[in-house]
Amino acid sequence: MSKKRVFKKSYKIAGIVIIGLWMVISTGFLIQTFFETKEVPPEEKEEYSYRAAYHFTAPDHWKNDPQKPVYYEGTYHYYYLYNGDYPDGNGTEWRHATSKDLVHWKDEGVAIPKYTNENGDPWSGSVVIDKENTAGFGKDAFIAVVTQPSKNGQKQEQFLWYSTDKGKTFKPYSEEPVMKNPGPKDFRDPKIIWDDIHHKWIMTMAEGSKIGFYESDNLKDWRYRSSISTENLGVLECPDLFRMRADDGTEKWLLGFSANGKIAGKPNTYAYWTGSFDGSEFKPDSQELQWLDYGFDWYGGVTFENAESDPLKKRYALAWMNNWAYADNTPTMDEGFNGLDSIVREIELRHEGENQYYLSSQPIGALDESSKVSNAYDEIKVNGSKTLEVKADAYQLEADISWSDLQHAGFRLRESADKKRHIDVGVSSEGNYSFVNRAFTEHPDKTNQFVESTAPFDASKKKVHLKILVDKTSIEVFVDDGKIAHSSLVFPQPDDKGITLFSEGGKAVFENVKVKHFDSFN
Repeated sequence: MSKKRVFKKSYKIAGIVIIGLWMVISTGFLIQTFFETKEVPPEEKEEYSYRAAYHFTAPDHWKNDPQKPVYYEGTYHYYYLYNGDYPDGNGTEWRHATSKDLVHWKDEGVAIPKYTNENGDPWSGSVVIDKENTAGFGKDAFIAVVTQPSKNGQKQEQFLWYSTDKGKTFKPYSEEPVMKNPGPKDFRDPKIIWDDIHHKWIMTMAEGSKIGFYESDNLKDWRYRSSISTENLGVLECPDLFRMRADDGTEKWLLGFSANGKIAGKPNTYAYWTGSFDGSEFKPDSQELQWLDYGFDWYGGVTFENAESDPLKKRYALAWMNNWAYADNTPTMDEGFNGLDSIVREIELRHEGENQYYLSSQPIGALDESSKVSNAYDEIKVNGSKTLEVKADAYQLEADISWSDLQHAGFRLRESADKKRHIDVGVSSEGNYSFVNRAFTEHPDKTNQFVESTAPFDASKKKVHLKILVDKTSIEVFVDDGKIAHSSLVFPQPDDKGITLFSEGGKAVFENVKVKHFDSFN
């Protein structure tokens, strides 16, 4: 989220044992109703770090919105909103990290600093590489257009910054905006692409409940072309326009954005349409939006080009793993940082039915290759529960589950020795949904409104493939081919490392079970 916010001291929960009273609700799941806290001795706190083993985290203080990474001379350049004064001070700037494989990252420091002039701090935007020198700063200059709360009455306006040292540092083009605010309160998050079909720069803008489309020849002068509106999705943020080729050969344009679908019973993550774009106007195939993630913590998502292969066949995606409903609530504050990204996903466009298309997503292949140790089981029959001998807190778990007749089946992860604390992941055959339930373990939502995420699942198949990524404070689940994903924050206690297979109301067969362990990359 790119809007201004005041950072305050957060309540630190690291190193605290949470003792909960629980009650059973009609779905058969537990909900937390009361907390009593007890301090853990300092010597025990020092034995365990909540810093993610293989997810990108803020080096210190605070991070939120990712900016779309760009590829240059064999390296991905990633910029993100960073506040080095958190939790006591305000304002974000663009911090820079680089990677060869989108798994291992090198911190490059601040690239666009805050409060360098009267226009304040840089918020979200996008960076492009000007290969043809259309802006006049030189061939291959890095050009960033970002929202700043300008000196013009604190209006949200768009400013251009440029880099001639391969993205390490940026200079302001002017203290005047390259795009003035035409009037709306919300006018931010410019996302720029080069439209190689219509041979011009295209910008999408988040403008309250609509997305605006603009064009330019030089990245400095922008012309309005059209807009598309939404309903019951709150203030839209971080728009994303791109083109892909589906598995049936059809090419589609996709328009994505971060949205809050809570009112309509939808996620608060990344929504998208498939459709067509003629260089001026986007027309969706259907008014019904699709969602790239059904969890509680996949926000400010961006997609970007796959530089190693056909960019129309496969793209990458990542997002900020947090939620503004509880953004300051994390045990990592005791270690001096707050900010976690999802793993980078590979996304593809799939054909389903007559003129129906959707994005599937899977963890990037390079992550799978980074695992050195694994445990494998060909077949495990479960009627009730079976606990594996494996114990871990950073791994990828994959399995095929099949059944004839049952109610629920799946995994209890990060389970405590007494079986009372765990994260439940699986499918409901009787309810036709997949789920991730974090009610049984510590998590960031003190209101307990966001404890179980669900998504549609066709249980008539009587089988499912699950790929699950577990890290110190996160869980990401990919169902079948990845049309459905769940990403959420979780704060299990350090010793909770068990893995239990379960079935309810019948027998389930777990096949091709594999646990791949990750050493810490951070």
